[in-house]
Parts: sequence; structure tokens; C-alpha cells
Amino acid sequence: MSYSRRTFIKKSAVVASSLPLMGMPYALGQEFMPADDLDVSIFSKHLQFLDYKETGQIASELGFNGVDLTVRPNGHVLPEDVVTKLPTAIQDIKASGSGCKMITTAIESVSHPLDVDIIKTAGKHGISFYRTNWYKYNTKWSMPESLEYYQKQVEALGDLNKDHNLVGCYQNHAGRKVGGSYWEIYKLLETVNSNYFGTQYDIRHALVEGGLSWENGFNLLQNSIKVIVLKDFKWGQENGVWKPINVPIGEGMVDFNKYFKLLKASGLNPFVSLHLEYPLGGAEKGNTMLTVDKKVVFDAMQKDLNTIRNLWKDA
Repeated sequence: MSYSRRTFIKKSAVVASSLPLMGMPYALGQEFMPADDLDVSIFSKHLQFLDYKETGQIASELGFNGVDLTVRPNGHVLPEDVVTKLPTAIQDIKASGSGCKMITTAIESVSHPLDVDIIKTAGKHGISFYRTNWYKYNTKWSMPESLEYYQKQVEALGDLNKDHNLVGCYQNHAGRKVGGSYWEIYKLLETVNSNYFGTQYDIRHALVEGGLSWENGFNLLQNSIKVIVLKDFKWGQENGVWKPINVPIGEGMVDFNKYFKLLKASGLNPFVSLHLEYPLGGAEKGNTMLTVDKKVVFDAMQKDLNTIRNLWKDA
């Protein structure tokens, strides 16, 4: 594949068409893409070997609608630099012909000054969505007590989000942190302003934790879905231990046909963040130095993106 730059005017028109929706709640922003297509951003964790301009350029050339920018420790933008670096990153990405409507953060609480700085700066510069950090259960409290405590944290974040016109998202994630179960997410979101805080629904993690009941989880959370993550996995053995193994889109256990049909039947066409967690020379881990040629990473991104678009159209 050749990675020569596409016509800048064409890509700039795509970016410009999204501007009236930037910063608006999901109820408005979800209308951005036609029903037969998806608005897909590439998770910048996998491009941290590139600078901001190069990241935007590659996202544009590969056909992504934008970049889901990492604004967290070891990310593309460090939290302590957010006031100066995030505006530069957004500007450079847009100047390269791409867009940036979502960021991935380690935000936890309005009592953390850096978290507040990220929200204020993101809102000021046209970010529509951010993903939070994952909460950990306090071993000194019961699980319900922990959930009630974090529910208040989320409620306060929602109030701050309203002041700055952006939407926070908590990702369901396999494992023992808060959010492995969709009921935990449901509890977290019970009291928050749903226009300004919801969930980043991850089908891979939903299937790992939900098994055959993942559709129940989808039905429970569908009204709270703001953005989604797409990736795939299968169960396998490594050194004699069974574990979920990440694979390219369409090569694992996620039934994308059923999932996409559920989204369409529910009237949902949310913004997408594409993750590539399978081995890619360190790009899957967010490394700034790779052990493979960059083209290997770019080709994998292109393949997964094409597969997603075809699966969506066929569903």
C-alpha cells in the first residue's frame, strides 16, 4: 500500500463538516454519520511512535475520520502539559487533514486539579468526548460502598462536563476493576446527568466477561452508550494457561454481525475508537520505538478499518 497524502481539500471538507457538532452532547453528535457508515477514529496509543502531525496524516491517509488522542500518563499528551500541548496536538492533527473529537484520559475526580485542567482545555478546544480512568475497589469497603462512592465522583464529573460542553465516558473493561460487570456501570451512571456522562461500550470486554449474556449487558446499557470501542479476541492457551488472546477484527469470537444489527435496531450509530491490541511490534502497547516496520502497523490498521466498514454495511 502507498501512503502518499490524499487530497487535502477532500479531507478538510470532512473535518469542516463535523465542526458544528463538536462539543455537543451525544444526542446531537450521533447524527454526524449516515446510517450506512461509521465514524471511526484510530486510538492514538498505537501511533505514539509518531508526532501529532504524523499521527493526523496517517489517520487521514488510511481513511479514518479522526484520532482518539491519548491524554494521560505515557500518552501522546501528558496531563501536566495539557494546557499547552493539547491545543497544539489538536491543531496539528486537523492541519494534517484529520479530526480529533475524543480523547482517552486517566480522569477520576473533580478534586484532582489536573483532571479539571484536562476537562476545561478539552472543552475549550472542541473535544466532544473523553474516557475516564477505571476505578479500583477499596478493600476496606464493601463493593456496594465503593460503587456508591464512585457514583458520586461520576455525578460531579457530569456536572463539570455540562459547564464545559463535553461528555465523559466510563469504559466497561474485563477484570476486577470497577466496570468488569455491566451492572457496575449501570450503578455508576444512576445519578449522573446522562447528557454529559455515559459509557464507552467495549464489545470485546463485554464478551470476555459476559459470555453468552453479553446481549443483556448491551440492552441494559444501550441508552447510556456515547461512543464504542471495537476490537476482537479469542480464548486460547499461553504456557498452559487459558486466557483471552487479542486478534484482528473478524478473526475472533466477537459476533460483529449480531452486534452491529443490535446497534442499528436500537437506532445507534455512535462514534468509534478502533483498538489494535494484538502483537504489532510494540505499537499495541503504546511503545514509542517499534520492533517492526511502521508499514506493518499501518497495514494492520487499514485491514481492520476496512473489515469494520464492510461488516457494518452487511449487518
